Amino acid sequence: MVTKVIQWSSGNVGKNVIRAVAERPDLALAGLYVYGADKAGQDAGTIAGIAPLGVAATNTLADLLHTEADVVIHTPLPSLVYGDDRHADLDTFCKLLAAGKNVITTVGYMYPKVYGEEVTHRLEEACRRGDTTFHSTGLNPGWMGDVLPLTMSALSKRIEQIYVREITNFQFYPSPEIMFDMMGFGKTEDDFAKDIERYRYWLTGLFRENVQMIADGLGLDLDEISETTSRAPAPDDLKTAAGLVRKGTIAGQHWEWAGIKGGQKVIVHETVWRMHGSVAPDWPQGDHSITISGEPRMHVEFKGDWINDGLMATGMHAVNAIPYVVAADAGIKTLLDLPWIVGRGTASLS
Repeated sequence: MVTKVIQWSSGNVGKNVIRAVAERPDLALAGLYVYGADKAGQDAGTIAGIAPLGVAATNTLADLLHTEADVVIHTPLPSLVYGDDRHADLDTFCKLLAAGKNVITTVGYMYPKVYGEEVTHRLEEACRRGDTTFHSTGLNPGWMGDVLPLTMSALSKRIEQIYVREITNFQFYPSPEIMFDMMGFGKTEDDFAKDIERYRYWLTGLFRENVQMIADGLGLDLDEISETTSRAPAPDDLKTAAGLVRKGTIAGQHWEWAGIKGGQKVIVHETVWRMHGSVAPDWPQGDHSITISGEPRMHVEFKGDWINDGLMATGMHAVNAIPYVVAADAGIKTLLDLPWIVGRGTASLS
């Protein structure tokens, strides 16, 4: 059986999804939503840099609501931090779900309960109306900071602490929209402060999802999830793939979210983000790592070149979730609810 897929957005992640869907015999592209009027009407394959697919892009939601499809892969820049309407993504999910289309997104809401009962009720009600499933995934959150620690926990006799550390140098990350608009790099402290609540709402939402999902997966009732943050200025004008970061503007961000039980940090997710290797030399150095303290102690590290295309990986985690989501019962299905997602059909001998 061929599963019909609508792709929502045609950025770097979306183009990877279109190309993957076009290559797989069990999937067929049924529609493409684009934000720019200049792309509307163009062939989806042409937009993705491959041969035409006979699917014209649209920037009208109503067109897609009436398009026959099994699932929508939703991969735009998240409205929680990008654009004028913080709730635009949630509104879109609910319209698609109520119209009978399963939704897989990479913009957040991986563990919707952290956003409160109103959000979960809206999603569940839309799923009920359309007999559909909602699922969110990604690379981190959605794999590195939650699925992997939980997988490792299966080897544990006793866990004292799970510590996830993400250390990333964005010097070669070629997305000014994400680096400057979404994450606030390159801003002065005053400009950053104007939007800090929005950055905090988005980031804290994302990484509270990580922490809370791990806790629930372990059956641990947390007392609270704390948050701390600090920033570092650019020591000089810094040339990066996303653009120039002026001296004195924000070039480093250091965040920590900690799930606390009995006064102890039991689950910690730390991010150390630099726009250049010269920024904040006193902050933790190294690579991504996961450490589980207890019996036995476990520690894994991921070198900077452990993956050569994180944007592709983000899209593929969504694509590879399609058969599991389509087969699931209606409702919100997190990574704790679905079977183990694997790259079914991706093995190639060529």
